[in-house]
Amino acid sequence: MKKLFALLILSGITYSGFAQITYSLDSCRNMALSNNKELKIADEKINAATYEKKSAVANFLPGIDASASYLYNSKDLRLISDKQLAGIGDALNTTGQALGKLLQEIDPTLLPLLEGLGNLPGKLKDATTFDIKNMYVGMVTATQPIFMGGKIVAYHKITQYAENLAKSMRNSAVKDVIINVDQSYWQVVSLVYKKQMAESYLELLKKLSKDVDDMYAVGVATKSDQLTVAVKLNEAEIAMTKVTDGLVLSKMLLAQICGLPIHEYYSLADEKIPPTVVDVNTEINMNDVYSHRDEIKSLELATQIYKKKEIVERSAMLPSVALMGNYLISNPNMLNGFEKKFSGMFSVGVGVSIPVWHWGKNYNKLQAAKAETRAAQYKLEDAKELIELQVNQAKFKVNEANKTLLMTITNMNKAEENLQNAQIGYKEGVLTAQNVLEAQTAWLKAQSEKIDAEIGIKLSEIYFYKSIGKKF
Repeated sequence: MKKLFALLILSGITYSGFAQITYSLDSCRNMALSNNKELKIADEKINAATYEKKSAVANFLPGIDASASYLYNSKDLRLISDKQLAGIGDALNTTGQALGKLLQEIDPTLLPLLEGLGNLPGKLKDATTFDIKNMYVGMVTATQPIFMGGKIVAYHKITQYAENLAKSMRNSAVKDVIINVDQSYWQVVSLVYKKQMAESYLELLKKLSKDVDDMYAVGVATKSDQLTVAVKLNEAEIAMTKVTDGLVLSKMLLAQICGLPIHEYYSLADEKIPPTVVDVNTEINMNDVYSHRDEIKSLELATQIYKKKEIVERSAMLPSVALMGNYLISNPNMLNGFEKKFSGMFSVGVGVSIPVWHWGKNYNKLQAAKAETRAAQYKLEDAKELIELQVNQAKFKVNEANKTLLMTITNMNKAEENLQNAQIGYKEGVLTAQNVLEAQTAWLKAQSEKIDAEIGIKLSEIYFYKSIGKKF
């Protein structure tokens, strides 16, 4: 009883370990889109462009800056030199002597008034000498652009176009991811069907080999028939190995694209449901195609960016006007004599910068920007021509795929009928084993071509929708 219980548990573990998860085409697309690193990079580029756009708005608003500095000076500030003080002293002495004589004659009692005259140069020196060993300066400045030649508005537009360009490039990357997923998905489906077909073909050969062995035993078939069938059976087993290995590798590739573990055991929904043929309306308007193709949107945005860049370069040749205001504070300050304390003042003004001569530098930059704009316009025109060619090629492939599928269905029906007749004829002794092998080979080829045609229909539909910019 214990052994039975352990066996049941082991069986449950084994079954759960090999339980398959079935993924549809939509689920594979969603997994690939959520795990694709290129799309995550594109998302970050959109974020960067959005922040750049927000940053450009700040150029319209006043900028406020604050600065502070400390300065140590080794000497004091003297407004009158020693030579000048000596000259003043000599002049005072001469003047004092003259005044002394005059006062002596007028009123000797006034002579004491001249006693401090000799100390005047020293006092003047002290009064005009300032301590500037430690200086502190602070300033807050506000600058409001008034006219900058149009470059602020142009730059703001550039950032808007850049954000839209990043979004358009992401949309294009999304479509590329979906195309990649669909190709891998239908490749797996194709190999699943081809594996089933290879298994059926192998079973047919095994049955034929047994029949030939039985007929050889009774002397109806030859040794050559036996060897011919054995060779074909060996070739079928080799082909079976190849298609099995190819299926495993294709599933690994699809798993990697979808962000799944590459050794995950899974199946696809369309492995059990044959691909259905969808009619595609190939009557289209090229102007509508251009409006839906992300490549055209990207090139149009790039052209607009280059046009705005012309304005930016042209602004360097125009005057710039800005309103400025600041508040300056310092210690010592000179607003009330020369005081050793903090004091400051406001000031407001208008600044104008006019470029006069730069040896053609700004002009040449403008011409370079115009050349880049023309190059972008040529790229846009060339892209439209290539897209028109691509759409016509896609339409041709859709029609070709439809015709191919109809022909392969007809060939498959004939091959099945031919195989049935060959098997009956061989049993009745009318046909040889070689005839049966040829019929089986033709049946295998017809089945393989039909599978390729069915997958080709799906892929041609995808390529057509991509060429016209339609969402999948």
